[in-house]
Amino acid sequence: MKIFECGNCGNPLFFENDTCENCGHLVGYNPTEINLMTFDPAKPELVSDHSNLTFKHCSNHQYGVCNWVVPAQESNEFCEACALNNTIPDLSDAENFPKWQKLEVAKHRLVYQLNRFKLSASPKEEMSEGGLCFDFLSRQGDDKIMTGHANGVITILLAEADSVHREQMRKQMSEPYRTLIGHFRHEVGHYYWDQLIAQNQRALNDYREIFGNEQADYSQALQTYYQHGPKQNWQNQYISQYATAHPWEDWAETWAHYLHIMDMAETAYYYGIGVSPKINEKSLQGTFSFDPYTEQNFNKIYESWAPISFAINSLNRSMGVPDAYPFVVSRTVISKMKFIHQLIYEL
Repeated sequence: MKIFECGNCGNPLFFENDTCENCGHLVGYNPTEINLMTFDPAKPELVSDHSNLTFKHCSNHQYGVCNWVVPAQESNEFCEACALNNTIPDLSDAENFPKWQKLEVAKHRLVYQLNRFKLSASPKEEMSEGGLCFDFLSRQGDDKIMTGHANGVITILLAEADSVHREQMRKQMSEPYRTLIGHFRHEVGHYYWDQLIAQNQRALNDYREIFGNEQADYSQALQTYYQHGPKQNWQNQYISQYATAHPWEDWAETWAHYLHIMDMAETAYYYGIGVSPKINEKSLQGTFSFDPYTEQNFNKIYESWAPISFAINSLNRSMGVPDAYPFVVSRTVISKMKFIHQLIYEL
């Protein structure tokens, strides 16, 4: 993610800030400008420090789960991220509220990134065919409710916002990585398969050549995976064990990791991060002097990102914490990510 700064005093801001801790000005994210706006709290309205335009808070600001703003003249009650909500947790249950906050942080970061890709996502309420929405649900004893995607409806189990539960599931599923943003990126990958591949015959042909034929029985494929585990030597062709289950899951897993890499790459670019280690191995040398969202050549992005990722993992190990990116990306997986990058770049 890019670096943000206060429009009044220049103090650096995090994406989730709703006030500047240095000068006290109010802060709100404007997705149209892909930037945090700041406002004088002494004024009765949200008047931008820079543009002098007037905004209003998203309706979910009252709950402390959203810091996005909407132009004052618009009739929209919710920002474009919160407008995607179909079902939110029951707020009468006090345990649900902090979990909802965590879900919203991840979802807002997802929508930020989709905007950077210029990928549209209209609320399903406005567009029943092709629209997108989120259901944040608790099982409440119903084991049939699962995190997943179906026809533009992405369900995220509220339990995934519980770090203890998530770690238990990570170990149970033998996963090296399990996060809320990872869930959002994976499930939205299924949604964009429908949008970018299903109705595009040329893209579908290319997809089948790279990922395999999605017409293979999905239920049977998952059953086989859970009974027998991943394919042998899966690391050579897949980003994760679960990606071996079915071509749809290979796409969604690869899509999620492509988004991981692009977000890390953008952060590295805005922070001017580069590595020049005290050895001559060229694969460990890299820097980001360009915005990855404007770069057509994915090889250039990956070759700049990989050394930085290795360095970050090394720093994490110095602190005795898990790798930030605990995956090995094979040449085959890079070619799959190149396909995704080119598909988005050509939109």
